[in-house]
Amino acid sequence: MREIARRAGVSCATVSRVLSGSALVREDTAKKVRHVVSEAGFIPNPSAAMLKYGRSRTYGLVIPDLRNPFFGEFVGAFEDLLIDIDHEVLPISVQTSDKLVKSVRRMLMRQVDGAVLVSSEFDTGAVEPLLLRQIPLVTVDRRSVQVGCSDVSIDYERGFIEAVQHLKTLGHKRIGYIGGTKGPHTSEVRANAFEQAVRGAGLVFYPGLTRRGNYEVTGGEAAVTSLMKTPAPPTAIITANDLTALGAALGIHRLGLGVPRDLSIVGVDDLFLSEVVQPPLTTIRIPRKRLATACLQAMNYTKQNLERMGAEFSVPTQLVVRESTARPKSAPKKKSMN
Repeated sequence: MREIARRAGVSCATVSRVLSGSALVREDTAKKVRHVVSEAGFIPNPSAAMLKYGRSRTYGLVIPDLRNPFFGEFVGAFEDLLIDIDHEVLPISVQTSDKLVKSVRRMLMRQVDGAVLVSSEFDTGAVEPLLLRQIPLVTVDRRSVQVGCSDVSIDYERGFIEAVQHLKTLGHKRIGYIGGTKGPHTSEVRANAFEQAVRGAGLVFYPGLTRRGNYEVTGGEAAVTSLMKTPAPPTAIITANDLTALGAALGIHRLGLGVPRDLSIVGVDDLFLSEVVQPPLTTIRIPRKRLATACLQAMNYTKQNLERMGAEFSVPTQLVVRESTARPKSAPKKKSMN
């Protein structure tokens, strides 16, 4: 560090401030120091910095299931943002309360500067140690805030309104729904958004055309098989996520039927896979980069207002129309203008 200071013509304290990301250094001076650091190939020791300043420049990121492509894509988007500000991400996949307790202990040992909990369901007691140590928290789609904890919600309501209107315009009247597992708050939010969208479009909401899934391909396949065996099956369905939609498409194929010929399908997420499967999936897009940006904004707000109630942030959705939706077989074709 002394050599970096000598080459840059500044004090060691200034070099230290630049490396720690302090805003007390003028930008032109900081650029000069960073240039010398890069030219010299100097790599700061994060462990030493953590011992000296009590900061790790690391954010914990708790997600429900890293095997789900949506969360993998989100982790990548979040990490890209942290690289730009010289921070690291500690991704943790959690499915049970016991694992969350262990994960919180792991984050405390790493002295994380903050934590983002993407899972909307968690034991409040498990994260209490983070709040007690004034580690800023951000939740995703929990739709409530508290002191030291902000929330980022996803506008499923708008997305489902657009999806139902799209299906209605195509001529669908019997629209079904395959949801997520029972329990998580986000499952209720999506199910309620679907019902409100159907009723708001002036269509009949059929409780008998709704099924629970598990946010995985297997759940979508089992649920659509059950729906298509009802006396009056739906002509279109909306699912809780894209994996469920892909499972539903597989189930339709195994029944000897076709998408969208016999059933139109709309997913939620807009995974990379959704564009390359056949037929390409119509879906409600949740922009991963925008979600990651909102989480970082919420984190910055919370860090600056640790003694106050957290703030609520929102991320919009967008319907992406592809080839898995079409007019139902029973609907009359639009008259040609010729």
